[in-house]
Amino acid sequence: MSVDITDPRAFAPHSPYSDPGRHLALVQNLDAEVGGLCATTRNLIGHYRAELTDLPEARRGEIDSRWAEAILDLDQSRQPADLTEPRPLPDRIAGCCRDHSLMLISFLRTNGVPARSVVGFAGYFAPPFHHDHVVVDYFDGTRWVRTDPELDNGWGFDFDVRDMPTGAGSPFETAAEVWQLLRSGDADPDQYGVDPMVPAPLRGRDFVAGYVVFQVAHRYGDELLLWDDWFTTPEPEVLDRLAALLVAADGGDAEAERALHDWYTSDETLHPKGFVMQHSPYGTPSVRVNLTTREVTPA
Repeated sequence: MSVDITDPRAFAPHSPYSDPGRHLALVQNLDAEVGGLCATTRNLIGHYRAELTDLPEARRGEIDSRWAEAILDLDQSRQPADLTEPRPLPDRIAGCCRDHSLMLISFLRTNGVPARSVVGFAGYFAPPFHHDHVVVDYFDGTRWVRTDPELDNGWGFDFDVRDMPTGAGSPFETAAEVWQLLRSGDADPDQYGVDPMVPAPLRGRDFVAGYVVFQVAHRYGDELLLWDDWFTTPEPEVLDRLAALLVAADGGDAEAERALHDWYTSDETLHPKGFVMQHSPYGTPSVRVNLTTREVTPA
């Protein structure tokens, strides 16, 4: 029986991306405590830009693993052991915030916990710049809790990384919140993007605009790579409506949640239609990916 999208339980079933597949038993063996699950994501995945900077060219495709099952395939091919068994950094799977968040979501959903990834910008890595980032919202039985699986409270942040503040001006702002700030003139678009040293189109207003669509897609189970391409960025007025619905839905507005979900799932200009164009942060040629068969073909 389907669950209404306004019910947190609608976010408990696996998406095609979060399903651990053949590795279900390994995930079921994990302790369900969120802090430990976050640590396990860090044990499995090394950030390709921050930690695995000298990755051999032959391994660069790891960042495109996309599916939790595929990430676990790679991990188990190197170290067929319990997921909490320490992995040396060089042996971890190259990925990014999206993959840490996807794995945490996989662990949580396997335990029946509603969870979803949230696309936005983090102001806590190199302020005042806000890096594009993905975190997790999970439902603890009473409310939605935001956590960043890449972080640990022992690292000295001035907020609880397992229960992060939310809303505009918080350490992590959603893409929708940032879009509204830019539209009102209350934020500098040059302070939002991939990296403060990287120029447009990987920073600025147009970059944030695209991430509003990413935020909607991730919310409803299309947890795509941050370098996937499947849409033409909507006009500003359309983005204004999307952002308003996202912010209202995050605030608990059931009608906004329902309207946003109905819009996303019915509008072929927003959701992927079985295929994406996958680009690469390494500059390798783009490819076309069939999201059902996982077949990769030249662009």
